[in-house]
Amino acid sequence: MGCSCCSTRCWLIAGSVTGALVCLLGVILIPVGNLVIENTVKQESVLEEGTTAFETWNSTGTPIYRQFWLFDVQNPDDVVANGSNPQVIQKGPYTYRTRYLHKENITALKNHTISFMLPSGAIFEPSMSVGTEEDNVTSINLAVAGVYSLIDHTVANMLIQLSKATLFQRRTVRELLWGYTDPMLKSTLGVFYPYNNTFDGPYSVFTGKDDITKVAYIDNWRGYPTVSFWKDRYCDMINGTDGSSFPPFLDKKKPLYFFSSDICRSVYGEYEGSEDLKGITVYRYTLPDSTFASPTINPHNKCYCTNYEATNNCTMAGVLDIKTCTGSPVFISLPHFLHGSPDLLEVVDGLRPDDVEHKTFLDVEPTTGFTLRFAKRLQINMGYGPSKEIKILNQIKHNTLLPILWLNETAMLDDETADRLKTELFGRVAMLEVVQISLIVIGAVLCVLCLIGICVQHSNRRKVIA
Repeated sequence: MGCSCCSTRCWLIAGSVTGALVCLLGVILIPVGNLVIENTVKQESVLEEGTTAFETWNSTGTPIYRQFWLFDVQNPDDVVANGSNPQVIQKGPYTYRTRYLHKENITALKNHTISFMLPSGAIFEPSMSVGTEEDNVTSINLAVAGVYSLIDHTVANMLIQLSKATLFQRRTVRELLWGYTDPMLKSTLGVFYPYNNTFDGPYSVFTGKDDITKVAYIDNWRGYPTVSFWKDRYCDMINGTDGSSFPPFLDKKKPLYFFSSDICRSVYGEYEGSEDLKGITVYRYTLPDSTFASPTINPHNKCYCTNYEATNNCTMAGVLDIKTCTGSPVFISLPHFLHGSPDLLEVVDGLRPDDVEHKTFLDVEPTTGFTLRFAKRLQINMGYGPSKEIKILNQIKHNTLLPILWLNETAMLDDETADRLKTELFGRVAMLEVVQISLIVIGAVLCVLCLIGICVQHSNRRKVIA
């Protein structure tokens, strides 16, 4: 009997020790497992052949689309004859698939950077559009708006009258977007001309091989570490990545910086909240209202103000003059002048800014830093105003920035990529967490049960002795 009790007690003691060790192993696996996950993510985030990041970075599998809404002017004759506000309605979307070509001239450099060129192309997608590329739109005459802004008005008037040009013109969607031969300037004009068969770059970005916190950060663009459009050290900085990915392990308290060649400057997104995207938790980052705020509100924007007349001595919010970058008198804004000065909406009828529909956002997976969904929304505008020298502008009463179109460049990971991410990365993380929790629970339960058994046995022995 004594031997049997001793044997049972030994087994209970052994069980409690084993349970404690199993529980301790589960606890130890938490930091060890996290370290393994962190190292794995860091290895797979480096931009070099064979890593998940490189495959994603160089892939064209996820389709990127540009949707265009063109503003159709309803009262062009009334604007010219009486100086009335232009009344516009938006027509769209007209959708094109873009970024469907692989990066070119990918070259690994010595300073842990990799260079490449981004080819540009656009394929019309009829099934995702409201009409065809041959639909007509009445818009501002690009040539007239150009000579109004760029050359002496007396000379401009001569050109306009000799060619019998008008302030507004009727063009097809294809012509307005991609180019047509202008009868006044005898050259090809278009909002995005030239685009097809052109390249953005070259870019040089850090691979993250020596410092993962710099992965995908732009080292230089077109051979320079800064731009020279703004003639200011702050505004000419190239900050962050191109927006397609960021260093892993995001801190939602810190903004994400990225450079956009479309607007010739760097911007940043602030954490807005978490979203569920095909079963994956992502952080949503949006541009703050201060991005295009006037220098009176955001002093950092002072160096972006290069056109004092068009911006009311830099007091106007919501627009960015990119003439110093593109050579064309074009102003960038958010769609429908979202977050813009009231003056912009007072001289154009039919605009309805909406904070949900017209804002730019990035949805970034916080562990890997991959951008899994984004919507880049911008509006293209050109200006005209009163002029004594230009006859067709004699009746115009107000300086007007007229929207030509707004675009939504968007992409979202497909189901196949989502399943692969969930299986290869998040599935392993979840499995490790299950193992950790199981070891802790099983070990703790075994230890507690055995200790209870020891206590019960000890109590029974005392009763027998008594």
